[in-house]
Amino acid sequence: MKLIIAIVNRDDSAAVAQRLTKAGFMSTRLSTTGGFLRAGNTTLLIGTDDEKVDDVLAILGECCSKRTEIINTATGNYAEQFFTTLPVEITVGGATVFILNVENFIKM
Repeated sequence: MKLIIAIVNRDDSAAVAQRLTKAGFMSTRLSTTGGFLRAGNTTLLIGTDDEKVDDVLAILGECCSKRTEIINTATGNYAEQFFTTLPVEITVGGATVFILNVENFIKM
């Protein structure tokens, strides 16, 4: 048995959860925040049999597309309170996935 921990963009989380449920996978959704962009993410905890891991990864791959966004970054001099913003193109989306072996699973 495996525990799949998938960190997905908040914009993709509803589609992923819906597809997982439709395919018969149970998951737990946790609201999380990324450290770099401080953007909203969803962390999914998915328990599944070893032979179904590829099915989960396929769903994640289909629903979590990478895309680019423009964000404004602040630069300036804190002492003089002078700030400017510069637009920067960043890549968001996709998924970060951890797959862990599970020694025991109990559902009560």
